Amino acid sequence: MMNLVLAAQNADELLKGLGAVGAGIGYGAAAIGPGIGIGIVVGNAITAMARQPEAAGMVRTTMFLGIAFTEALALIGFVVFILLKFT
Repeated sequence: MMNLVLAAQNADELLKGLGAVGAGIGYGAAAIGPGIGIGIVVGNAITAMARQPEAAGMVRTTMFLGIAFTEALALIGFVVFILLKFT
């Protein structure tokens, strides 16, 4: 009888642990896209500034807007991760 109780407790702990691992993998996957997107935005902005230095101010402003919108996707992924983890 005692072994059944311990097995049930171990199974519950195992499910909690697997849920934490799954949530971490899910957030990691949600952060990959924005990371790639920010790299593309910054790379293209550097190329544009190198080709037309006189437009660097406008390009820089647009780059920061693009980074902010792309980073919002990572924050949304983090919020979803928190909601799934603690509900």
